[in-house]
Parts: sequence; structure tokens; C-alpha cells
Amino acid sequence: MTIPQMLIFSILAITMGLFLWGRLRHDVIALAALLASVIAGLVPTDTAFAGFGHPAVITVACVLILSQGLQNTGAVDWLARSVLPRDAGRLTGMLALMGLGAVLSGFMNNVGAMALLMPVAVQLSNRLDLTPGQVLMPLAFGTILGGMTTLIGTPPNLIVSGFRNEAGLGHFAIFDFAPVGAAVAVVGVIFVVFVGWRLVPARQSAAGESFDTGAYFTELRVPEKSKAVGLTLRAFEREIEDSDAQIVGLVRNEVRITAPHGGRRIRANDILILEADVDTLAEALSVFGIELEERTASSEDKDAAEEKTAQSESPDDTDEGEDEGPARNDEIVLRELAILPGSTIVGRSANDMKLRTRYAINLLAVSRAGRAPRTRLRTLELKSGDLLLVQGASDAVSGFVNDTGCVPLGARDLRIPDTRMAIIAGAIMVGAIGIVTFGLLPAAVAFALGVLASMVLRTVPLRQVYTAIDWPVIVLLAALIPVAGAMQSTGAADLLARFLVDTIAQGNAVVALGVVLITTMFLSDLMNNAATAAVLCPIALGISDTLGVNPDTFLMAVAIGASCAFLTPIGHQNNTLILGPGGFRFGDYWRLGLPLEVLVVVVSLPLLLVVWPL
Repeated sequence: MTIPQMLIFSILAITMGLFLWGRLRHDVIALAALLASVIAGLVPTDTAFAGFGHPAVITVACVLILSQGLQNTGAVDWLARSVLPRDAGRLTGMLALMGLGAVLSGFMNNVGAMALLMPVAVQLSNRLDLTPGQVLMPLAFGTILGGMTTLIGTPPNLIVSGFRNEAGLGHFAIFDFAPVGAAVAVVGVIFVVFVGWRLVPARQSAAGESFDTGAYFTELRVPEKSKAVGLTLRAFEREIEDSDAQIVGLVRNEVRITAPHGGRRIRANDILILEADVDTLAEALSVFGIELEERTASSEDKDAAEEKTAQSESPDDTDEGEDEGPARNDEIVLRELAILPGSTIVGRSANDMKLRTRYAINLLAVSRAGRAPRTRLRTLELKSGDLLLVQGASDAVSGFVNDTGCVPLGARDLRIPDTRMAIIAGAIMVGAIGIVTFGLLPAAVAFALGVLASMVLRTVPLRQVYTAIDWPVIVLLAALIPVAGAMQSTGAADLLARFLVDTIAQGNAVVALGVVLITTMFLSDLMNNAATAAVLCPIALGISDTLGVNPDTFLMAVAIGASCAFLTPIGHQNNTLILGPGGFRFGDYWRLGLPLEVLVVVVSLPLLLVVWPL
């Protein structure tokens, strides 16, 4: 063993030890490993940060941004409502939820798919009389399984494809992973749905994971083309009962009807007074394609009239509004604000304050001690203790908070669905995938083009483009790619490959394939799966070269193994996401995870030999 080989093995051993220790973030450890390799002379200084321009890194960042667009516009919420049956039993409900999670994670970041479906899983657990964890863990594992089915489903697949290209074999196509990955995902989902979920410990979720602001009272205008037209109020409430929302009033022809009879039929342009929790407001809105009244009211004619009034009252306000106009379109946010006793808006209404013209924000809903307001939102006199749901540019909302003395509540993911923007976001994602599928452009370029379209069409606000990227993952990938390259350049990968082949596999290619698969799965349970793929790819290529067999078989084994982290909460971000909401302990995961990993090995190993013969 040469000195460079001893150095790179030492750096990797320390790196893995730090990963397992878990006291430092993965990106910090990866950056330290890169700098250590540079200082040791294993990575040239002029290529030390070349990983940040690696196609796999660019693709991961772009997929995260496009996933944010699907989340912002409510596209995935609509898909969840369309796919999940309303009156399903345990098996049907679990199968639909896991199937949806697996399909989504094949075409968007699987962490994003998990985050989007978590509220749906919690609601489903209540309906099926299960603890949240008994639904959250199957969903987490389903999204992990689905990620292995396409090139863009999970970062390890992109990393494996990148190493294949650097070896002179070209990139994998977007659906090259599907024959083995899809079969493993289908078998895994079926196992969890019919047997596995029973192995999940029935624990209560951790307390205090969120805060309760009570119900909001908001106004919904029924458009002429809405499916709600002609329904009775009772039938409308049945359709939205899963969102725990109810109708407490009706405004028709400017006449308010308090506690309307459930047999009254809804007409076009009726305004429904809805009581709903803020977290389920989006679901209640999107079932019938209804919009918030305050959003509908801000038409071009009304804005023009208010702008004219504002000009006559205060030229300064008009100038400010004109400056903020573009910002309204750039970054529209939803915020919850609490009114303090000393606030300047106590006793005033939205009309009195001219919220649109002075602050460029809309008052969408009010929560007041569990009681429905007796007047319209725009004329409601606000009181201390009221909670406001407002919409506007981030800077405009901040200015309103500073001027009025309101207090913003803790940030929550609040989304109001926008059908037009959801269609655009979905079309952008489908278009990018289509470009990659037909080989018109490389994945990095195609998805970067999709990001550009998202920025131009505003499915992702400009400022949110950068916050949508999981920067620790990007740094992790970019830092470890040169380190993995050092394993090849120093001959360390070949040395380790020969050890595995001669000592463990005894020269048997099938046994060596099993060793690579199981080793990758084991390491991915203990350290980041992207890091595992970056470390094992050079070893897999070295083993295939030593044995003189097909390198694609071994690279696919790394891809499958890196995507199957089911034993610990630290192996995959989706496992970490459910730790608190599911009330789990560190040792709870292996009860379902171990039989699932054994099943993955049993199914994937023969399939690898058939689809990617040695």
C-alpha cells in the first residue's frame, strides 16, 4: 500500500467515523474531508471545487427548485385529493397513499414528496383509527422506494450516473433504473401495506410539534363554473368534512345570513363564511375550485379605483405602491399575525386602513376566540388578540408588521392553491422530464431550463429559488465527488476492490455483487445515502474491472443499496422527518426496516443479473 493510498483510506475512515458519530453536519464533514485531501496532495488545488459544477450536483439543485414549484402552486395537493379514496379501508387507504408517495418521489425530490404528503398521512391515520406513526413510517419507506425508479428520483442515482459517465460509458437514461427499481418498489410497497405496517410500534406523536391558533373565519366566493353551484350547504360540508371545516354564514346579494339552513342551495357569486383551521384551509378551498373572496375582490377595476383614491389622499403612498408593485408578483407570501393590545390597528378595519393601497396586502381570514365575526372581513373592526391571515409581498408584510405593532407567528407552510399556476408548474416538470427522456438535452441542462421557465413564469418566487435548494446536500455532493476521484487516482479503489473480490467473494462475480449491494445498504443506514454512493461507486467500478464483468451491474447495485436505508432515523431524511411526528425511538425503525431490506436483497439481486447481465 502506497502512502497516498494510506492517506486516502485514513481520511475516508475518519470521515465515516464522523458520519456515524453524528455530532457534526454531513456537509461540514464532507468539506473537511475535501480540504484534508487537498492539503495531503491527493486532490489538485485547481480542481478542488470542481464538484460544484458537476452535472449531478446541478441536477439535484434544479430538481429541488422544480419540486418547490409543485408544492407552492398546490399541484401535489390536487393530485393527492384525486388519487386517495375518501371512504377507503386500511389496506386500500395505505396502498393509495404509499403508491402516490412512490410515484411522486420518482419524479420529484423524495424528501419534498414526503413533506407534502405528511399532513395527508396524519389525516388518514385519524380516519383509519391508527397512530400517526403507523401511517408515517410506511409513507416514508414508500417514498424512499419510489426514488430508486428514475434517474432524478434520488441523488444517489444521479451520482451513479455521473461516475458511469466519467468511466467513459456515458450517462444512464432517466428510466434505466426502472426495470429493477420499479419491481423492488412494487414488491416493497405491497409487503408494507399487507404485512409490514403491523410491525410499526403504535406510539403517540411527540407533543408540541406545532402550535394551535384555533379556527379562522374567511370568505369564499363561488365562481359560476364551480362544482359547488347547485349543491346544498349540507352536501358542500360533506365534501370538505376531512378538512374539519364548516360553513357558519352566507352572503347573498350583500345580505348576510347567519347559520343558514343546510338545505339551502349554493348559487354562483354567493359568498360562504367558512370556519377552518389554517393548515387545512387549502384543502377546503381547492375541492371545488373556490377562491378566497379577498383575493377575488382585488380585480383590476377595483385596484384602479382604490389606486385613484390613494393618489388623491397621499402621493407618497402612491409612489410607494408603485415601487412595490413588481415585488407583489415576485414573492407573494402568506403570514399569520397576532394583534397586540397596543397595536395601532385595534378598532380599525381593512377598509379603514386601506390595506391594498397603503401596504399592498390582502386580509384573507381572521381568527377571533372561536367566534364568527358578524360583519364582512373588510369592514370588521379588529381587536387585540385577533389572529390575521394576510397575503402580500414579503417586504410589504414586514412593513405592515413594523408599522402596526403586530407580531408574526412561527413560520408555517401555508399554501393557497392556484389552478393555473399548478398546471404551469406541472407542465414545466413534465416538459423537463420529456426532454431528458428523449435525449434532447442532458439532465442538468434540461432541468436548469425548467428552473428558468419557473422563474420567468413565477411558479417559484425569485427569492425562493435559492431557499428551495437544500444547500447542505449540495455541499456534501460537491465536496465528496473530488474525494471519490482521489480514491481512483491513487489506486485505493482498485486495492479495496481486489480485497473484497479475493477475500470475501473468492473471485465469484455473483457473490461480489451481493457484497457490494449489502455493504452499500449497511453504510446507507449509518451515513448519508449520497455520501455512500459517492464512496462505493469507485469501489464497484474497480471490482467489475478486476473481474472483467459488466460495470453497470455493480453500479446499479450501488444505486439500489444507497436508496434502501430503513434501519435507522439517520439513514435518510425521510426517516428523520417522521421521528418526532411519529413519536419514534431510534430502535423502532429496524422492526419494519430489517425485513424490508432482506426483501430488497432477495428481489433485486436476481433482477440485476437478468436486466444487467454480467
